[in-house]
Amino acid sequence: MLRERLSLSFAAILILTGLPAGHAKDLPNIMVIMADDVGYSDIGCYGSEISTPNLDQLAANGVRFTQFYNTARCCPSRAALMTGVYPHQAGVGHMLGNTPHPGYKNKLSTDTVTMAEVLKDAGYRTYMTGKWHLSHPATADAPKDGWPMQRGFEKFYGTIMGGGNYYYPLALCRGNKFISADNDPGYKPEFFYYTDAITDNSITFLDEHTKESSDKPFFMYIAYTAAHWPLHAPEDEIRKYDGKYDAGYDAVRHARFDKMKKLGIVENDLQWSPTEGDWKTVDHKDRETAKMETYAAMVTRMDKGIGEIVEALKSAGQLENTIIMFMQDNGACAEEVGPKTAKKYMTKTADSVKPGVSANPGGPNTFTAYGENWANVSNTPFRRYKHWVHEGGISTPLIFHWPKGMRPEMKNGLVRDPGHLIDVMATAIDAAETTYPEKYNGNRIAPLAGESLLPLVHGEDFNRQAPIYWEHEGNRAVRDGKWKLVAVRDGQWELYDMSSDRAEMNNLADAHPGKVQTLASKWQDWALKNDVLKAEGQAPGSTTEKIKKRRKAE
Repeated sequence: MLRERLSLSFAAILILTGLPAGHAKDLPNIMVIMADDVGYSDIGCYGSEISTPNLDQLAANGVRFTQFYNTARCCPSRAALMTGVYPHQAGVGHMLGNTPHPGYKNKLSTDTVTMAEVLKDAGYRTYMTGKWHLSHPATADAPKDGWPMQRGFEKFYGTIMGGGNYYYPLALCRGNKFISADNDPGYKPEFFYYTDAITDNSITFLDEHTKESSDKPFFMYIAYTAAHWPLHAPEDEIRKYDGKYDAGYDAVRHARFDKMKKLGIVENDLQWSPTEGDWKTVDHKDRETAKMETYAAMVTRMDKGIGEIVEALKSAGQLENTIIMFMQDNGACAEEVGPKTAKKYMTKTADSVKPGVSANPGGPNTFTAYGENWANVSNTPFRRYKHWVHEGGISTPLIFHWPKGMRPEMKNGLVRDPGHLIDVMATAIDAAETTYPEKYNGNRIAPLAGESLLPLVHGEDFNRQAPIYWEHEGNRAVRDGKWKLVAVRDGQWELYDMSSDRAEMNNLADAHPGKVQTLASKWQDWALKNDVLKAEGQAPGSTTEKIKKRRKAE
């Protein structure tokens, strides 16, 4: 297979040249892997029945963060990850759209610097594969100043826009050039599946790095689109889950919750959220289980690819000194999709596509999502989903693996301190022994908002210097120590004690009005200072409302 050949090639070059495993100054390689629209409990080491042996192995030899956060949506999360500042500071407070407000633009602001730019200046080679989604429009005649190659990456293979057909993705690029699954001269597999393509090209970049720059460390950002809709997966992968979900939503949630407690991911006495959906009333159960079977297959296929990338590093003697961080861009997605969405994304198969709730998932002529009830399973034990800033929308696993740089006693450990995507840049800067600039390309840069996670990986005390904040579509929150203040768009503030109520089931706002006022004031100050449209009803239109309108229209 192509992936096997590339892995062997990567290892053979080191053997033949006699190059040492370390790099200049023995700085670690840094690899950031992000999944798309995957729920908090969707991988095995966080409670799932889905087969993810490679991620589980990374967790067993690394650490798992139990209270790590994203921003509730793909574009803002990627902006926060890449820049180390809140998405509004980076100009991506919502999805990409050129509004008059500086916090809500159609690409990363030039007042930010990316992780690739910082690490490139520190002597790292920089590579990216997968989903960018930080620049629009993705058309041949549009400016490319916001594309990966113009924001610090030396090599790029992937898609500029968001989700799409896994068999024939839109806006596929190599470097700054649009290509397609058919006409890419550098990659011609017998069977094209985008998740595999991301894996294969990641291994290619590792292979090329060894040939070209073996004396330098690398930074690689791998952004899988799995398991974002549409539900597309190879048939052999789907068959592995035949019958796995026949017992329905509640049975799977209970099994996950029990496993999470045994793993120590959640407390044994946690009061968890109710199950959405009554399996007894579901029509066409075969179609409903097929959706979750396909979703699970997508996650497993991604895990398989991660295993191949890890094996390439291991074969080359690079695994021990490579930091690998795995995370997700938002909580599980409760969106439904219909024919208009399908035709927007399907290109080559648009004429024959059979999208929406009537389509069985899996193949290239289908286009559907798994819906709210399975998303509720994915987010076990939390409530709400992608878009919202309750725990179901913003909670992500973080697996941190760095054998050479971690204390042995931290192996297979759990970190319970809260963290956020803004911390990844600070962590990379710390590990690379470099600094965050005040200016870049003549522009004054927004101050770094995140904090290095390395003390937590080393088992040291960590006192976060500032609360963590959120705003998306008017949904807003602040986390300060054990307290979390959160509200839905145009709704009242709710207060939760996260040390005993991570599932946000017991609103303490009336019992602690002083705490509500204090945290609300902190949120308002943060919003004013960080280009957040703070007034209720002023944020860009709620996607939840758009979804309702689209359902009626379709």
